[in-house]
Amino acid sequence: MLLGLLPGIEVVGAAADGEEAVRLVAELAPDVVLMDLRMPRCDGVEATRRIRAGHPGTEVVVLTTYADDDSLFPALRAGARGYLTKDAGAEEIARAIADVRSGEAGLSPQVQRRLLESLSGQPRDPRPTEPQRPPEPQRSSAPPVLPDGLTAREAEVLALIAEGFSNAEIAAELFVSPSTVKTHINNLFAKTAVRDRAQAVAYAYRHGISRSS
Repeated sequence: MLLGLLPGIEVVGAAADGEEAVRLVAELAPDVVLMDLRMPRCDGVEATRRIRAGHPGTEVVVLTTYADDDSLFPALRAGARGYLTKDAGAEEIARAIADVRSGEAGLSPQVQRRLLESLSGQPRDPRPTEPQRPPEPQRSSAPPVLPDGLTAREAEVLALIAEGFSNAEIAAELFVSPSTVKTHINNLFAKTAVRDRAQAVAYAYRHGISRSS
């Protein structure tokens, strides 16, 4: 009922479990599937894997009660491009659907923070903290050695992606146009062989790329 009220979204089918979801995707070819995880017969992770393997034109956004690692990471590995918890409002759901349709990742802020904490090996802290920049005089004058031929600007864009910035926010932060940001993102995706923002976040933390590094 909620989805049907959102502008620009047409609900073409509803499935009771993962088996039916896979069958309806083959029949209806939707742009996006909003997928639960805990279901009878075929759970959401397996259904996502089968949908992405057989119908790569259909994106999957997980909408679930569970945001633990045992739910989050298997769903992303299965091919989900978005992950929301069921306390997400209509605006957040609509934004995630639009993001995955445009090729971006649709992760809720809570899920993105949990993903970053897991990748960086940091303990969970429910209190939001502001990113800290070291004072300018303490920065090393030697340019950092960047992996895969990344330029300093591409690394800066990647660091902002890892902090959860949207393209528009990156453009405002760096005082460049959105089209310039898209060019940097396309270049760094090609150099690092990542497919989406979720993989870009993992790459940034794996290589220690941040604005404070």
